[in-house]
Amino acid sequence: MSSSEINKNEVDIVIGALNADLTQFLNSWRPFFSGFHLIIVKDPELKDDLNIPEGFDVDVYSKPDIEKVVGAANAAMFSGYSCRYFGYLVSKKKYIVSIDDDCVPAKDPKGVLVDAVSQHVTNLENPATPLFFNTLYDPYCEGADFVRGYPFSLRSGVPCAASCGLWLNLADLDAPTQALKTEQRNTSYVDAVMTVPLKAMLPISGINIAFNRELVGPALVPALRIAGEGKVRWETLEDVWCGMCLKHISDHLGYGVKTGLPYVWRNERGDAVESLRKKWEGMKLMEKSVPFFEALKLPESAVNVEDCVVELAKAVKEQLGSDDPAFTQAADAMVKWVQLWNSVNSSG
Repeated sequence: MSSSEINKNEVDIVIGALNADLTQFLNSWRPFFSGFHLIIVKDPELKDDLNIPEGFDVDVYSKPDIEKVVGAANAAMFSGYSCRYFGYLVSKKKYIVSIDDDCVPAKDPKGVLVDAVSQHVTNLENPATPLFFNTLYDPYCEGADFVRGYPFSLRSGVPCAASCGLWLNLADLDAPTQALKTEQRNTSYVDAVMTVPLKAMLPISGINIAFNRELVGPALVPALRIAGEGKVRWETLEDVWCGMCLKHISDHLGYGVKTGLPYVWRNERGDAVESLRKKWEGMKLMEKSVPFFEALKLPESAVNVEDCVVELAKAVKEQLGSDDPAFTQAADAMVKWVQLWNSVNSSG
């Protein structure tokens, strides 16, 4: 699907601005963002005014706007990388595409710039196949199909909830891995999309992601904040936790999650070695989170996304709250998020 074939009235591009000067970022994406509505949310902790080039259909939200919508007491939920969630909250579109402001369009092996927006929407508009793995990857992609032995009864697939894109150059590694392999860069462009199987967990990255807001919007929740959270991805865990919640809820409601194309080119940001010097509890929290999600079973009475988030929050508080206060805070944030989602979207 090309950009010209997309109903641009169904798509919002949400950018969390952690850098004040967005000139290079937006100009690099101009061929693919042109004609789409952009929501740019300024990190409330960013002091400098944003520099946004002309020629874009854009709404910009800063700290006063956030406080006006959610109240000053709740504005802290939307600091750092979590500022982008405010864009998810106020959008009224079917699809959300979100790309970090340190990324530019990648080039495919032929040297052609990758239209990440069109690929994300293609992934979302085509069904997912979480119930039975297709060894030829996404059977709905051009040139692919269902392989021999794939049950015909499952070939209609299920709705796709999210499209998780990847990164060339600086891959989304954790700080210990990047610090150990300081020169390692991702140069491998794999021309494939696949559905993550049912009940398989994955660490979804917020760097390059799209989702169907009508299907799973409230599941994209800014919840798990860790002590000493920083302004580089390997000093955060919010997107990974959010992704685990999203995948579990998608499995419960019968939706699918895809990963693979599209790629973006991720520029250098931060110092992994310096990040390791901070007291960072993210890895410890992840080791506690995995068995929790492995054993978690949402009740059959949870039939919509909001119910699922609330039930998940209840389980987090009961089963993980005593292990670390970060989990209790996450559970409370999940409940508050659902309240904000219902309030903002009912009034809108």
